Amino acid sequence: MTRLPRIVPLLTAIIGLALIAACAPKDDLAEVPAPLGDFKLGHNIVVADNAQLGPLSRRATPDELQTALQDAIGARMGRYTGDNFYHLGVNIDAYALALPGIPVVAKPKSILVVSVTLWDDLAGKKINAKQKQLYVFESTTPATFISSGLTQTKAVQLGNLSTNMARKIESWLRENEAWFGALPNPAETGAPAVAGGAPGIAPEAIEPVGTTVAPAALN
Repeated sequence: MTRLPRIVPLLTAIIGLALIAACAPKDDLAEVPAPLGDFKLGHNIVVADNAQLGPLSRRATPDELQTALQDAIGARMGRYTGDNFYHLGVNIDAYALALPGIPVVAKPKSILVVSVTLWDDLAGKKINAKQKQLYVFESTTPATFISSGLTQTKAVQLGNLSTNMARKIESWLRENEAWFGALPNPAETGAPAVAGGAPGIAPEAIEPVGTTVAPAALN
């Protein structure tokens, strides 16, 4: 009976860590995804030249931001093997990578905010006229429960955010699965036919455009 009060905190801590681990997204990249209509990833364009830096954040270069997100999108969306190329134009609007050395009570979180445009290669046009703004926080794990700034490097933080954003983009596309239907006839659309398995739209034709991020969104 006298030992019970000492055991309870230990059990509580174990259960808490189990719940935190359960919040971390499953790594499913090795799995074959459910079909997404005729979707096949074409150009994967990411720009970060005008990304806003959030408060209490480590600073990343545009190249670091672009490469991390481009790699994550390619790994996730490159698994689809449909018959039509779709191009993603992504602008990194803002980010925050939690700083180390912040008091535990603050528990700063890392965040990534982007604007996404989807292009239909065969139709030769943009699908969503208005950019879709998406944001993600880092996953809650034992390593980020206190603050990822205290437990992770900048590269790890950015990699985790990019993985979560690629998953968020995938979810957005699945919510709009009707976009990926039967292939149109190029003669009817006036679009160039896809020859030799190559996209008809040139990469330079895709211009990712960002949207204004309210400062409160980064707090």
